[in-house]
Amino acid sequence: MPERTSSIPLSVESRSPAEPSTPTDVIFDFCGVLLDWRCDACLRGHWPDSLVERICADDDPYGFFEYEARMDQGQPYTRALADYAIEYGGDMAKVFDYYIAHYADSLTRIVPGMETLLRDLIHAGVGVWGLTNWASETFPVAFEKFPVLETLLQGTVVSGREHVFKPHRSIYDLTVNRFGLARERCLFFDDTVRNVEGARAAGLMARVFTDSDSARLDLRGLGVDV
Repeated sequence: MPERTSSIPLSVESRSPAEPSTPTDVIFDFCGVLLDWRCDACLRGHWPDSLVERICADDDPYGFFEYEARMDQGQPYTRALADYAIEYGGDMAKVFDYYIAHYADSLTRIVPGMETLLRDLIHAGVGVWGLTNWASETFPVAFEKFPVLETLLQGTVVSGREHVFKPHRSIYDLTVNRFGLARERCLFFDDTVRNVEGARAAGLMARVFTDSDSARLDLRGLGVDV
């Protein structure tokens, strides 16, 4: 999921390994890369706008994203909700519970140009894969709402299922080993800088994602004809 801060202190190297000219496989983050995710789109109209704005503020005073991050790291939802209610009270727990129950409403669209880019990569003979920090309970709604992504991606690693998460090296190692990829020939796109740095420290090529056009230029710069 789009990340604010983690409850676990992290340290990753920012160096980039020597990069070959042409990736054979491209690994994509989900929210902010393949999908537009907006918490406010789920809540607005069901809760006062003033509350929605505070929930979605960068300082996150109601802990939505902290507790969602716990789920992304593998904590079961029932435990997360119980802990949330203790810390923020029953009224806010109802809002958090609504958000999780209606998570599909927060996934507003496929990021413009990304379905076409996936298809172009496949046509060029390049493997396409997913790697996301996402809770096991809510991830299925992504493929339910946008089944074309499940069709196009050759496999996806979900942190909440694995109990390892970006930017820890173990999740990058797990991804390349599970899918039998050559890490030095993999290019990883993520919209979060520390996850890009984590991928580089694990021996992958990696770029910060901004939009599909920039990603296409990054790929062309590495010799991929898309």
